[in-house]
Amino acid sequence: MEKDPLFTVLKLACDAEEKAALQLKSIQSDKQKYQGQLEVLNNYRLDYMKQMGQQQGKTLSANHYSQFHQFIKQVDNAISQQVNVLKDAENQVIYRQNNWQEKQQKRKAVEMLLDQKAQKRVHAENLREQKMSDEFAMQQFIRKKPRQ
Repeated sequence: MEKDPLFTVLKLACDAEEKAALQLKSIQSDKQKYQGQLEVLNNYRLDYMKQMGQQQGKTLSANHYSQFHQFIKQVDNAISQQVNVLKDAENQVIYRQNNWQEKQQKRKAVEMLLDQKAQKRVHAENLREQKMSDEFAMQQFIRKKPRQ
């Protein structure tokens, strides 16, 4: 029996699904990394603000105060950029998840077609065997039947 071309389609569908799953896993990992970086930046800002709060009541030079505000502004910009990176990663996770699910559905559809074909083959083989068995029984009956 010659190999069904659907097996090639199934292999391609499995490969595509596996690739999509790896891409999803990769972007999920990146998203976690970006989330961690954002937390570090937020904690860093909070710690720096606490340090400046402890300086309250002490005499600070205008230069030191200006440097503090400039530094906080830079940290806030970094936080804002990291929030955007994280949002992009979250969007990519959704996209990759949908892509993986599509590939999974395609693979399952091909598997279902192959299963249906296999069931039809088994059914046809059973019918063929039944027909041969019926013919054999008929031949036996005719041979044993007394002639008149």
